[in-house]
Amino acid sequence: MVLDLLLRSLWLALPAYLPNSAAVLVGGGTPIDFGRKWRDGKRITGDGKTFRGFFGGAACGGALGLLLNLLAPRWGFPVFPWEALVALPLGAMAGDLVKSFFKRRVGVDRGGPLPLADQLDFLLGSWLFGALLVPGWFWASFTPPVMAVLLVVTPGVHLGVNIIGYKMGKKDVWW
Repeated sequence: MVLDLLLRSLWLALPAYLPNSAAVLVGGGTPIDFGRKWRDGKRITGDGKTFRGFFGGAACGGALGLLLNLLAPRWGFPVFPWEALVALPLGAMAGDLVKSFFKRRVGVDRGGPLPLADQLDFLLGSWLFGALLVPGWFWASFTPPVMAVLLVVTPGVHLGVNIIGYKMGKKDVWW
């Protein structure tokens, strides 16, 4: 029962988990803020948030969801409607982008730590987009127990993935 809840929770989160990691691999190019500064004189989001990373990362999350849909009947896991395959990855990327905006406002530079916000921004963004764009499926799938599991395990998963990215030379910091 507990293992089933854990596996179901992770399954539902995978299209939101992948985009940020994929963005590191496919990103680069023009920054979303075009190098502009906010009225406080600081960059809006910074060089680390690019159009290619944002949309490429989201596309990777959607593609993973399509693959999961092929496997779902065999493994007994939920199928993602197409709206969820748009909402969850885009929401994850939007959550990360919004967090970067606020990190710049409080003086945290690119790559600087902002504990818990760094680990949960993408998850909360995906939930917001999911709840808005496909509410029936979202609330039936992301039940309170699923959300609780994800709030507990996501920081550890995020840290583990970041350590791998750091060891691969794709990230400047391990956190």
